[in-house]
Amino acid sequence: MTETPANQPLHVLQAIEDGWNAFAKAPWTFLLFQALVAVIALPFAALTAVCSARIASVPGIPDIHPVGAGILLVVGLVGYIIVVLWGVVGLIRGSWQCLEGVKPDFNTFTRWDGEATGRLFIRAIELFVLFAVIGLICSLVGFGLMQINQALAIIPLIIALVFFIYLSINQKFLPFIALFKNNGTFEAIQTGRSVVDPSWWTVLWFFIVEAIINAIAAAFQYGGLFVVVPVLICISTAAYRQLFGSEDQTGLISGN
Repeated sequence: MTETPANQPLHVLQAIEDGWNAFAKAPWTFLLFQALVAVIALPFAALTAVCSARIASVPGIPDIHPVGAGILLVVGLVGYIIVVLWGVVGLIRGSWQCLEGVKPDFNTFTRWDGEATGRLFIRAIELFVLFAVIGLICSLVGFGLMQINQALAIIPLIIALVFFIYLSINQKFLPFIALFKNNGTFEAIQTGRSVVDPSWWTVLWFFIVEAIINAIAAAFQYGGLFVVVPVLICISTAAYRQLFGSEDQTGLISGN
C-alpha cells in the first residue's frame, strides 16, 4: 500500500477530483451495496417507527402490548444501527481501495468486521457524550443566569452553538480515525482536533462544499441522494488521506 504522509494541507478541489475518480472505478458496486444496506435496514427502521408510534399512543397504529412494543423498539433500533454501521464500514473500505487504485470486489464492501464496527460505534458514543456534557453545562449556566436576567441566558446558548460548530468541523473525520487509527478512549477526538485545527477554516470550506453537493443531489430527490452518498464518502476519504495520511494501522483493508 502506498502511504501518503500525514499532516499535509487539505486541497478541497483535489479531494473532490480524487473522490469522484475513486467512485468512478466501481460505481455500480457502490450503488448495489448501498441498495443492499437500504433493503436490510428498512424493516428495522419501519419496526422502530411503528413501535415508537405505539408507545406514543399515535392513533391508527396496530395494537401492540406496551412491553412488546418496547422490546420490538429495542430490536429495531439495535438492528438498524448495526446495519448502518456495517454499511459505513463497507463504503469507506471500498472507497479506500479505489483511492489506492484497486477496483474492489463486492466482498470488499460486504465483509463483516466486528472490531471496526465496534470502534466506530464507541467513537460515535464518545462524541455524543462530549456534545451532551457541553449542552448540559451551558444549560445549567443559562438557567442560573436566567434567574438574574432573562437576557443573559442567551450568552451560554451562543457559546454552546459556537462549540458545537467548532467540534462538528474538527470531528468531521472521526469515522475514518476510528477505522484506521489505533486510539484509546477519547483519543480519537483529540487526534481529530490536533490535526484539523491548523486547517479548520479549510475543512469548514470543505464541509460547505459537501453540503452544496448534497443540496444539488436533493434537487433530484431520492435518486440524487442515493447516488451522492457513496460519492461524498469517497471525497471525504480522499480528504482524510490528505490530512491524516494513508496508513491503515488497524488492518481494516487487509482484514488483519
